[in-house]
Amino acid sequence: MTNSQKRTYNITALQRGLRLLQLFSDSPQGLAAKEVAGRSRLPVSTVHRFLANLEASGFLNCSGDGVYRLGIACFAIGQAALGQLDIRRVSLPYLEELNRQTRETTHLTVRHGLSAVYVEKLDSPEQLRIHSRIGAAVPLYCAAVGKVMLAYMPDDERKKVLPQLALKRLTPHTVGNLQELEAELYRVRKNGYACDLEENEIHIRCIAAPIWDHAGCVNASLSITAPMVRMVAARIRQLAPLIQSAGLQISRELGYQATSHRSPLLKHSAPEAAFAKPL
Repeated sequence: MTNSQKRTYNITALQRGLRLLQLFSDSPQGLAAKEVAGRSRLPVSTVHRFLANLEASGFLNCSGDGVYRLGIACFAIGQAALGQLDIRRVSLPYLEELNRQTRETTHLTVRHGLSAVYVEKLDSPEQLRIHSRIGAAVPLYCAAVGKVMLAYMPDDERKKVLPQLALKRLTPHTVGNLQELEAELYRVRKNGYACDLEENEIHIRCIAAPIWDHAGCVNASLSITAPMVRMVAARIRQLAPLIQSAGLQISRELGYQATSHRSPLLKHSAPEAAFAKPL
């Protein structure tokens, strides 16, 4: 059977159940059945049946006040998925070395639709540090980790994705229109890294570099994030070679064959000397 003849099996009940679970992933405070019905546009009676089945199988928990939250089964599957991410295994030593050298929070993210999702995180040992969590998602357009992915998309894909972005100003520093965003993405490609200067969250700054896969695509990135008081312009310039070098070395371990038109790192002199390969 050829790919064009391959059957598509669409199980409506399963699709509905998965969409309901997705609602809870975006609502850490939990949802009542009535709220689920409103957001899913399903009848309350149907929602109750789905919730009862999901609770019985451990994917949801229900508190005494009738509020449902994600259950332990979701956690177990999520942890298993993280463990199976090859990019996470390869990247971890480099994140640890960046964390040790900079004493700042380091992240690994992968693209999921129009968002970048944290799949690994190492906290800063400093008393004043940023707060984030594995599994959280940030918009592609206003976070350094996301801007890197947008910047290195193939041109035709980026042209399709950019109009889909809801450019909401999360802070006074967030880009407000596509023209501003495209200019920022040009700077990212020119520099080889991206910055988030309080664009996603006030008082928080971030620098991120791309991770290329074996096919030369960028669907992942790594970052260093810190409070604004420690992430001044001079320090960002100091950190840039470190995170670029780490990103390129991770990429090479994933099978990426660097070429000058894809990797701005190759235009600089021996950037990898700034970041020793972890033992």
